Amino acid sequence: MKRGIVYCCDQRAGELVEDGGEFVFRYAPEYLAQPSWPAISATLPKREVEYRAEHLFPFFHGLLAEGAQKERQCRELRIDEEDAFSRLLATSAYGAVGGVHVVAAEAVDGGKTA
Repeated sequence: MKRGIVYCCDQRAGELVEDGGEFVFRYAPEYLAQPSWPAISATLPKREVEYRAEHLFPFFHGLLAEGAQKERQCRELRIDEEDAFSRLLATSAYGAVGGVHVVAAEAVDGGKTA
């Protein structure tokens, strides 16, 4: 199982998990409790029920580099080019465009569930 903590405008917005080929995104209760804080994406509106998918959600996939930059990141970080979730965890916190980024859970809280 791989886990990432999702931040929106530097606030802990939720958790993204890959477990057994399934992806789950859930908003943090503290984030949901703030009505003025935006959803991380129009495709992932704020709600208490978690989102589930067989593939990495397109919004998160859109945070990844493409082309030559993708090849360079994968080569330098020794990540399979097809492993989008590992690339997201390794690169999103460094130079992601926009207000949302994802940090490996181990780097934030030692991997404990949010």
